[in-house]
Amino acid sequence: MFRSTALISILVVAMSSMALASSSCVAFDTAWNLLAFGFNGKDYNAGTQDTWGSGTAADITTTGRPPFNGANTTCYLSQFTNAIYVMNADSANPSSIYLYDATAKSWSTQSVTTGSFDPSSFSAILDHDTNVFYALSKGEIFSLDMGLLKSANSTALSWTDVQKASFNTDGYQPVMALAQNHIHFLNVPGVPTGDAIIFVIHFSFMQPTPQSYGNFPAMHGQATSFFKDSGVQEEFAYIPDDASGTFVINVETNTTQALKGPTVKDPLATYFASTSALVQLSSAGAVSFLPYSPGSASNSAATWSVISKLPVASPSTPSASGSSASGTSSSSGTGAAKAAGATQSSTGGANGAVSGKSVRYGLAGALSVGIAAVLMI
Repeated sequence: MFRSTALISILVVAMSSMALASSSCVAFDTAWNLLAFGFNGKDYNAGTQDTWGSGTAADITTTGRPPFNGANTTCYLSQFTNAIYVMNADSANPSSIYLYDATAKSWSTQSVTTGSFDPSSFSAILDHDTNVFYALSKGEIFSLDMGLLKSANSTALSWTDVQKASFNTDGYQPVMALAQNHIHFLNVPGVPTGDAIIFVIHFSFMQPTPQSYGNFPAMHGQATSFFKDSGVQEEFAYIPDDASGTFVINVETNTTQALKGPTVKDPLATYFASTSALVQLSSAGAVSFLPYSPGSASNSAATWSVISKLPVASPSTPSASGSSASGTSSSSGTGAAKAAGATQSSTGGANGAVSGKSVRYGLAGALSVGIAAVLMI
């Protein structure tokens, strides 16, 4: 009986940790300040990369923010508007998108009509040039046009079914990356290691053959694009679930750099990149980063470092969530022209965010089954 109780306790703690970081997210604004949302009921601005080694992050918590109590919250940077779009941050309104205007430091809530799109099961990118979300959900590619919104419209936006994916998505846990206005699908069954299937956004066209980018693992993982000060992203980072390395794919040269994997080996971690840093938010709520310089040979020697300027994220308290959410409103205006089992590595060294929902739901289900199994012992 003691053994069963201990195992149940471990599994419950594991599920708590999963809920913890999946309801928080990090992102950058267009001045490349690191923003952290849903950290202990608060939001923070940690400043630019050169300041992360000291000081305290500024508290930017204000009214109208989401409660950050949803599953698999994800943040995206709209570079043209300097706005952060936040999905799945409100369990009571899972289809709503919260907009944080990083210039005005204000929140608003955009209502969204889902149609056949499932907000509980998808992976998405925010295209740089069009400011349109593209998502893969249950084998279909959907789009959601955000216009140039930095505050919410009074009229609901709608997800549109673009087309069926050209490849077999049965059992596929999407790994999606954005570069050159193309969506790159990694780890597609039957596709050679180091290759990606490409969806050309501007023509709604799936390239008929995969594109080779060199050598990176065929494994589920997370991906996020490196921004540029202007223009479309040309590189993205892919981190496999085993954190065996950080693989930076350049779609201009069709090559891959293999850099150090995250220090925290965590398949539930999420990532966001600026122009010069790749940031990890672990499922235990800790934030670390890998410095990156496009085209530099020094990248191979770069190591991951903890950003101690930010607190460790923990779930929002009911009072903090309730009071924050109560100020939420929808306003009109378009503006102008993203844990459990985590271990510390002994080797050192580790749009915007791309959401990856399936793996977390799968792990949550596995943990639930594990608890049921233990109860039968």
